[in-house]
Formats: sequence, structure tokens, C-alpha cells
Amino acid sequence: MNMLTEKMETKKIMVVMMMMMLIMVGVNASDTNDVFDPCMDASVQKSGGFTFGVVFSNKESFFSNQVQLSPCDSRLGLAGGTAQVAVFRPKVDELSLLTLNGSSPVDGGTYMVAFAGRKYAARSFPVLVSDSTMTIKSFTLVLEFQKGTLQNLFWKKFGCKSCSKDMVCSNGQDCAVPNSKCSSNGGYVDCSVGIQLAFSGIDKNLEALNSWYEVSNLRQYSLYGLYSDLRDSISGLGSIF
Repeated sequence: MNMLTEKMETKKIMVVMMMMMLIMVGVNASDTNDVFDPCMDASVQKSGGFTFGVVFSNKESFFSNQVQLSPCDSRLGLAGGTAQVAVFRPKVDELSLLTLNGSSPVDGGTYMVAFAGRKYAARSFPVLVSDSTMTIKSFTLVLEFQKGTLQNLFWKKFGCKSCSKDMVCSNGQDCAVPNSKCSSNGGYVDCSVGIQLAFSGIDKNLEALNSWYEVSNLRQYSLYGLYSDLRDSISGLGSIF
């Protein structure tokens, strides 16, 4: 075995060990929250799990008589329509990046709403994900808790200063990719949607949730961009192993 091969094998072993460590951390992490239904109420603490959902549909489907309701509310009739739902369970107060391969386009544009809980029926305002011309692929969602109970979910905008040359600025708030450049349409840009997640408020033990302040300090640096760079690096490493 020559020196180059030895180096490659060493790198491969290190990558495998790192992946195993990540899996072990996930398995051994304590989780005291036994509520896994996003339409049920839960009281959470730091590092515990929290389940919430994200629904994709047209904007009008989130309203009844001009009032926005929780996607859990049967009056919306989302279950019988074309809406799509994704359910996540991140760790409380840990920076997380949630990725979605995409949703089916709907007339008038695809919007998404984050939601959780029954009593407070917390839900975010609908935000545009894609329309007939462009796709917004990076979002920041903040979950606000009071004594461990979710009170609010809101999307945080950082403007268009970090838009790359492949993007356009949508409404002065979001970096968007023209659909013609998305790989799903034969282009060269991965238009998977990434949701950067952060927490604020206090948990059920009255401990402050601080990950939102970390995100606000990072500002133009997004986990989605770091993830994309890392994924490209891993793809490059994979080609030599």
C-alpha cells in the first residue's frame, strides 16, 4: 500500500468514525417529552425533543372567513385537499437545519405555515416558497416558548445582502433562485428548501432558550449555506475514495 492510498484509507476511517459518533449522540440523548403529535400540547425543556409540523399549500387554504387558523383545525379542510405536510422533532434550543426536497407546485404559489399545539394553536404566518418563476430555498424559523409551552412561531428575514450570483431578490427580503436554474428543471442549482431553526423564551424549568441570539449574531451566515458547502466538500471527497 503506497502513501497516497494510506492517506485515503485514514480519511475514510475518520469520516466513518465521525458518522458513528453523531449516531451515538442522537441515540443517547435524553428526551423527556413524550408528545409526538404536532397537534397536541407539550411542555419542553432544553435538549429535549419537540414535535412541530410544516404545511405546504396555497395561501388562501390557511384562512377561514379571513381568519388564519391552525392547520390542525378541521375547518380548513387541508386533509382533503392538495396540502402536503412535513413533521420534525428537533432538540430544544439547539441550532438545527431542516431540509426538504421540495413540494408540488400549486396554483397561485406554494406557501408554508409552521404549527404546533392545540390550546394555543400556534402557527406562523404563511410565507412564499415558490411560484411559477422562482423558488426561495433558505428560511429562518424562530420558536418562542413561555414556561416550556410554545406561544409563537415566526419567520425571520435578513434581506438580500447574502444573495449569490445565481439568485434574485424577492420583495427586498428573500434570496430566490429562478426556477429555470433549479436541477429539477434541468438546471444546475439544488433548490431543496432549508429551514434554519432557533428557539427563544424560557423552558418549563425556567431556563432561558438562547439559540435565537446565536442566529441573530450570525446574521448573513446561514446554516443552509454552510451545509451546502459541506455537502459539496463531501461530494468532492467521495470522488477520490
